Amino acid sequence: MIVGKLKDVAEIKDMLPEDLESLFIIGCGTCVSVSLAGGEREAKSLRDLLELYFRSQGRDVKVNTATIKRQCDDEFIDSEELAISEHDVVLSLACGVGVQHLGIKHPGKMILPGVNTTFYGRNSDVGEWEEMCLGCGDCILDDFAGVCPVARCSKSLINGPCGGSQDGKCEVDDEIDCGWDLIYNRAKEIGQLDRLLSYEGPKDWSTYRDGGVRSHKNPEFFSE
Repeated sequence: MIVGKLKDVAEIKDMLPEDLESLFIIGCGTCVSVSLAGGEREAKSLRDLLELYFRSQGRDVKVNTATIKRQCDDEFIDSEELAISEHDVVLSLACGVGVQHLGIKHPGKMILPGVNTTFYGRNSDVGEWEEMCLGCGDCILDDFAGVCPVARCSKSLINGPCGGSQDGKCEVDDEIDCGWDLIYNRAKEIGQLDRLLSYEGPKDWSTYRDGGVRSHKNPEFFSE
């Protein structure tokens, strides 16, 4: 899932135009909702805080909110078309994808981000997520016992660990597990240590950001 963190109220206030008369806060009901960054609860709490702020400034600003299932799909955005058009500014609590999608759908509307998107991760504990994937477009998990060296190693090393790890922890931060320690232990568990002896050639980064802005089309939707 995509993980995010709600921006500080002070930062959000600084983004808003001084002549603002109406603000529409849109929460997103999937990824950022699960990570407690931009769901219905956060949208309503932010609305209440901003209303208090505007009143303290003697400003009469209308603040409304709604939460939809996903802001990256037209079918869910359509239900709020009228509300979006009726407000001066939209504050999106989706990930960066949702914010940009709203902007594409409403080119004449100011769409502001209310969440800092952080990474693709898994829920490892209550209220805790770990980065697992960088979406590089050239998955090599089969060569590394199902543990990604690109995302899990701080240096994205694909031919063994560096010399800085100690006791299974990364030299970058001793709170971070060494990615290659995870790979080795997992390969040992499933009997694939021999696969780690093979040299891994240079990674094809053309499928990642080095190849420019990416897009994807499922051929099943375009078959004759």
